[in-house]
Amino acid sequence: MDQKQHIAYWLDSAQHDLETAENLFLAAKYDWCLFLGHLVLEKALKAAYVLDHENEFPPKTHNLVRLIQSTSIPVDEDMLFWLDQVNDFHVEARYPDYKHQFYKTCTFEFAENHFSKIKETFSWIKSHLK
Repeated sequence: MDQKQHIAYWLDSAQHDLETAENLFLAAKYDWCLFLGHLVLEKALKAAYVLDHENEFPPKTHNLVRLIQSTSIPVDEDMLFWLDQVNDFHVEARYPDYKHQFYKTCTFEFAENHFSKIKETFSWIKSHLK
């Protein structure tokens, strides 16, 4: 697969996950909405990695901070802090020790605020892929 196809692979998958996350949000499955929101950003950052590293396959990590730091996307401390927060959605929605507490944390307001910012961040990442 050439670089353009490789980038499209990651972005198409991210877009699919975003649409699924939207449906989960509408179904009030807020914890899984945010879990998929993390995957949306992860896949977008992997597309950025492919762009910046001459079609090299991205690292097998879920850490958004590490991923963005391996790209040429300009990032400030606020964005790094935000991405680190989103990293928690991956762990907390997935592992039983954290899952119940995360479920209780994911109120409508919490999810609406964070999911909105995830969508904004996804658009921001994509704007750097042109």
